[in-house]
Amino acid sequence: MSIRIWMKAFRLRTLPLALSCSVLGSFLAYAHGDFNWLIFILASITILFLQILSNLANDYGDSLHGVDNEKRIGPQRVTQHGLVSPKQMRVMVSLFAFSALASGCLLIFIGLHDLGNILFFFFLGISAIFAAIKYTVGKNPYGYIGLGDLFVFLFFGIVGVACTFYLHTQTFDPWILLPSSAIGLLSSGVLNLNNMRDIENDARTGKRTLVVRIGTRAAKYYHVTLISLSLLFSMVYTIKYFDSIYQLLYVLTFPLFVLNIRVVLQNTEPNELNNELKKLALSTFAFSVTFGLGLIL
Repeated sequence: MSIRIWMKAFRLRTLPLALSCSVLGSFLAYAHGDFNWLIFILASITILFLQILSNLANDYGDSLHGVDNEKRIGPQRVTQHGLVSPKQMRVMVSLFAFSALASGCLLIFIGLHDLGNILFFFFLGISAIFAAIKYTVGKNPYGYIGLGDLFVFLFFGIVGVACTFYLHTQTFDPWILLPSSAIGLLSSGVLNLNNMRDIENDARTGKRTLVVRIGTRAAKYYHVTLISLSLLFSMVYTIKYFDSIYQLLYVLTFPLFVLNIRVVLQNTEPNELNNELKKLALSTFAFSVTFGLGLIL
């Protein structure tokens, strides 16, 4: 039973979205002519640890601040429902913070040799761990003042994809920021759906997410902008490096995003957005895989 409870707390359905970073960054590196299986595995493990850490810290922080309550819509939160104690959750948060740090350090020391790069990536890793926890934990968490979207875009987009690429290739191509941004925007779209679903309870409990600040109507157009820009950025990158029709393989996922936009624009019941969260996360993973496969083919 305890394993089931912790699996619920880990929120496994969010993990494919996190993996999109290491998958796309590694595919881009492979297409560049540089790929290391050990770096791919360690990067994936580190990103998964960070995602689970973020989920656990969010479970703990929202419970602590009273945001998780009987009126909240969405999956059951284990701390708020008393399935685990706050102390147990703090221990698990610490465990995954240490695990992310350990796997991240191993990744850095295997992938990098220059001291300056090692120190820079170590700083990024510490920042990612801090960001995963500080989203809802502590005084003035940034998720409560509408900055969650920005941090998701940065760490589960720009940093996740571009740094994975660099660890493989030891080079930085500014054009990599386009597919990196595409994943970051789609990840922010998932968070936006989450916040649209929870807008009423968040507003009532003082959690000032971006959706609470701008309202549901504007949040819908914001969502359209996130998805549209991500697809536009990916197309621009493809045009820049176009060599084969196979590179358009990821276009097969576009109908999934169009359908998501349609459902969001027509939505009137926040609870119905719950399924769209999972669909958009899986669509993003499918996008990253097909984008990368297209480059290799």
